[in-house]
Parts: sequence; C-alpha cells; structure tokens
Amino acid sequence: MISLPPVSSTVSGTSQRRPFDVILFDLGSTLIYYDADWDETRPARDAALIDQLRQAGISPDGEVFLDQYNDLLRTYFVERDTEFIEHTAAYLLTSLLAEWGYADVPPAVIQHALAGMYSVNQTYWKPEADAHPTLETLRVRGYRLGLISNTGDDANIQTLVDRELLRPYFDVILTSAALGIRKPNPRIFQIALAHWGISPSQAAMVGDSLGADILGAHNAGLYGIWITRWADTAANRAHEDTIRPDAVISSLEELIKLLDSLAR
Repeated sequence: MISLPPVSSTVSGTSQRRPFDVILFDLGSTLIYYDADWDETRPARDAALIDQLRQAGISPDGEVFLDQYNDLLRTYFVERDTEFIEHTAAYLLTSLLAEWGYADVPPAVIQHALAGMYSVNQTYWKPEADAHPTLETLRVRGYRLGLISNTGDDANIQTLVDRELLRPYFDVILTSAALGIRKPNPRIFQIALAHWGISPSQAAMVGDSLGADILGAHNAGLYGIWITRWADTAANRAHEDTIRPDAVISSLEELIKLLDSLAR
C-alpha cells in the first residue's frame, strides 16, 4: 500500500487535511449504473442504428448486417482489453459499411447513426444516489476532481456526463475514444495528472474494474480505490488474486470515510 503524507488546507474556515490533492473517477458502474439488462436492450439499440442508417440512404440487409456488427463488437471488446488501444465505434461501423459497399460514408452520418443507437442506452443509465453528495463534499473540501472513462464513443460519454449533471464537478474529463488509449495504459492517467501538473503520489483513482482502474492506477503510480457495488463480474473475479487495490469501498459514501481515515 502506498504511504502518503497528508496535505493540509483550509476549507470553510476550518483546517481540512487531505491525503491527496486529486481524485480521479471512472464513470460507468462507479458514478452511474445501467438500470437494465444489457442483452435485453440490444434489439432496441440495433433498431435505432438501422433506422438512422436508412434515413441516410444506407440500407444493408438489417438482420445480417446487425449480426456482423455485433460479432465485430464482441471481438473488439476482447481485443481492446488486451491491447489497451481504443478502436472507436465509429471506426468499426465505417469499416463494416465499407465491406458492404458503402465506402466513404461521411463521418457526420456515422456519428448520427451511433448517436441514435446510444440514445437508447442513455435512458437506462442512472446516477448513483450518493454520487452528487460525494462529489460535492470532495469539492467543498478542496479536492480537485477528474474523470477517465474507457469507451468506444466520446460523444456518448459527454452526453451522459451532461445528462446526469456531473460536468461542473470535474476539471478534466478524458475518454479512451478521444485519446485512442485505454485504461490500464498509464499514459491516460499521466495525461490527466498533467492537467494539474502534479505527481502520481498526489492522486487516487476510484473505479470498479480491477483490470482497468486499479491496475491502471498502479501502473501510473496512483493510489487505487476499488468500489465493489457493481464489481461482481467475470473480469474482476479473474483478477482478484493478482491485482490488489490499496483500498476497497462498497459505495461512494464510504469514500469520504476512507479519505478521512487516511488523513488521520
């Protein structure tokens, strides 16, 4: 476990000790959660994607095309977590359309089609009840906050951040789709820290994924806090014996208590 000296500051007229200057957060299954079954919502996502493509004059065989696209996504989901490189959803859709004879589809058409698909998902993402209170407490106490999200589509994350009124809390919001690299690549954490010009020892990362958030934090020299509320996944179970978080919390509410204990 990393040993860090507390940092002192004055907040609201009282002396407030902080073990870190910056707290970085994951988004999905950390600050927000998906309130539906992912597979059960797939037909609606698929229908929205095909509908948007047809409105743009692109009409592949819907069922065959969607099967191929979802197969491509499944392969991509495996590869991106081993290569730590983000091939965006726009790249995958553009490539498949080219194979179907729709070459040089304008990027705006691709993004509009993906926006239609993601709009279905966005209605099911909900903020954790303790997300806003926790972020507000951290901000009042003088912490600087950042968000790092692995995603195939930057616009989707930016929309979710705005829908859930999270943007005002964060000085920096980074996505793997925008940068082309994924957690646990240490570079994405280094880019975040460069925003404030601080060293890794001054920051902690909070996230639900051992393989992305905690390993990534450790790769970059940050303190790794694993939030386990939605962490019972096959990927996490595979890493439980090899990736050890510096601290474990079951809710965001517990984060404040953890930081208080570290300060003492």
